[in-house]
Amino acid sequence: MGPRLFCIPARDATTIAVIRRGPSAWCHVSRWDPAQGTLDLGAWLHGTVYPQRCDLSPDGRWLASFVLKAGARWSIGSTYLAVSRLPWLTALAAWETCGTWTRGLTFVDDRERLDPGEPQAGDIGQMRRRFGLAGTRAESFAVERRHGWTETADTPPRSHADAWDEQREVIMEKARPGGGRLMVRGRYAAFRDMGPAWGAPRYALDEAGHHELEGVQWADWDASGRLLVATTKGALEVRAEPFDAASAVWRYDLGPLRPQPTEPPAEASRW
Repeated sequence: MGPRLFCIPARDATTIAVIRRGPSAWCHVSRWDPAQGTLDLGAWLHGTVYPQRCDLSPDGRWLASFVLKAGARWSIGSTYLAVSRLPWLTALAAWETCGTWTRGLTFVDDRERLDPGEPQAGDIGQMRRRFGLAGTRAESFAVERRHGWTETADTPPRSHADAWDEQREVIMEKARPGGGRLMVRGRYAAFRDMGPAWGAPRYALDEAGHHELEGVQWADWDASGRLLVATTKGALEVRAEPFDAASAVWRYDLGPLRPQPTEPPAEASRW
């Protein structure tokens, strides 16, 4: 088993934020552009980034993240919301939170909206001229719902008592450009793996028959209908039809990477 990977696509660009957890107590961020076939490695953090409470700006420039960094030496504290320049975690703006039981932030087109209020550290700079920030809804597959995924008709309804939408198994689906659909079944969690009792999300293709995608921990379509995949061994892949492992036309193995925290470049501190 490789590192855990989760990807957040930009709405209006081909950029994807890749959030990695592993080895233990470390997280890493990358910037992936499948259309260009590039991957830019970014920040290492000795802490936790909660990907289902993160978001990528529609233009792919900025990452809104929810972070836990024990022993953080600043007034914001050890749990905070931040906006940074992808693929870095240098906080251009940051907000303190009351702990890990909090929601993340989502970029919205309403530039007047700023749900968290003015930041306690930094400022909102150029981002405010383009986007606003709303609180993320507490629901399963929050990132996917913002990118065209919907619940299937046979998904059980959410209970009014289920504040974090974590008590039911949810089935989500997304149509492929040109026909077919991708499906995922699972429960809410930071990396959507809540232990042996619930397990990890399971992906399947519904094209000329239903078949499971083995060894896949994240998947989505790109605009041209290719399948984008993060494997359980820690690789990012772009797959053409028939979308099995042998059909990968591009691959980057993140598994061998080990923490190498370095000073971010100067651009990481600029809007």
